[in-house]
Amino acid sequence: MNSNGNKSRGGSSQKRNKPADSSRKPKPRGSTRGSISGRTLNPTKQSSSVDDKVVRHAPKAAVVADDSHKLQKMLAQAGMGSRREMEEVIKAGRVTINGKVAETGDRVGPEDVVRVDKRPVKLQFAGENTRILLYHKQEGEIVSRDDPEGRTDVFEKLPRIRGGKWISVGRLDFNTSGLLVFTTSGELANRLMHPRFEVQRQYAVRILGELTDEQMKLLRTGIELEDGLAKFDELADQGGEGSNHWYHVVLREGRNREVRRMFESIGLTVSRLMRVRFGIINMPPRLKRGQWLELEPKQVAQVMKWADTLIPHHDIDSAVD
Repeated sequence: MNSNGNKSRGGSSQKRNKPADSSRKPKPRGSTRGSISGRTLNPTKQSSSVDDKVVRHAPKAAVVADDSHKLQKMLAQAGMGSRREMEEVIKAGRVTINGKVAETGDRVGPEDVVRVDKRPVKLQFAGENTRILLYHKQEGEIVSRDDPEGRTDVFEKLPRIRGGKWISVGRLDFNTSGLLVFTTSGELANRLMHPRFEVQRQYAVRILGELTDEQMKLLRTGIELEDGLAKFDELADQGGEGSNHWYHVVLREGRNREVRRMFESIGLTVSRLMRVRFGIINMPPRLKRGQWLELEPKQVAQVMKWADTLIPHHDIDSAVD
C-alpha cells in the first residue's frame, strides 16, 4: 500500500483525545476472522478474512477466475455509451475483437484488441486506471464540494488529480467520523452505492445507556422510521462502563443519519459514531484522522473484482438505473 497518507492539515500532528476508561472506543485486535475488533461477528461474503487488514478477500467462490469481462460492460466503462447502447452496437456488427465480428455475451481481456466502427478502443481493466483512496474523516467535516456555510470539506484534504476528480462512495454526516472511500471510477462508485446491491457498512457506536435484550431484538428485526423499515444485520456488544456503552453494528444501506435515528427511535442518544468498514474495505489501523491513503493497483483490482461479483438483492428490472 502506498504511504501517500500525506500529513494534510491537522494530520499526524493532531493527537487523539484519550477518553476515560468508561468511554474508550474498543481497540481492534489483529486479524480475527470475520471481526473488526475483539468480539467476533458473523462472517459474511463482505466480511471474510483479510491479509493486510485493509482490503478483505472475497470468498473463493465469488472471485472471477480470469481477467475477462463482458464486452458491453467494458465499452460502457470506456465512455462509449450505456451498456444497453453498447449491446445494440454489438448486435449491429459494428464491434470486432481481434479482427472478428463480436457477438452479444463475448468477453474480453487485457490482451484483446477491440474496435468499434474499425476504430480501436482503449479498454480499462480492473486496477489499470481506476484509483481508490481511503480517508479518515473527522467530526466537523462535510462530504461536499459546495457548502454555503463555508465549513471544512474533505475534498480539500485529498490529493489533486490531473484531468479528473475524486468521487465519494457515499457520505458521512457532519458529526460522524471514520472511513470514507473515494474512487476515480464513476461506475464503481455507483455500483457500491446502489441500494439494490446492499453493500455492508459497519460502524462503532457509543451510546448513552445500555441496550436491553428486547431493544437489541427490535433493532435486529426492524424499526419503522419515517422513510421506511430499518434494521441491523449484526449488532454486537463491545462493552463499556458507566453512562457510555459501545456497540458494533452492520447494515446494508446508507440512508441519512440512519444509525442515529434507529437508536433515537428507542429513546437512546448516540454520543459517537464511527464507520470502520465499507464492503470488503476496512479502516486501516495506521490511518490517522484527517489523513488519506491510496490503495495499490493489486488492491484496487481486488476491490473491482469483488464489486463485479455483487449480486442484486432485488429484481434488477425493477431497480432504478
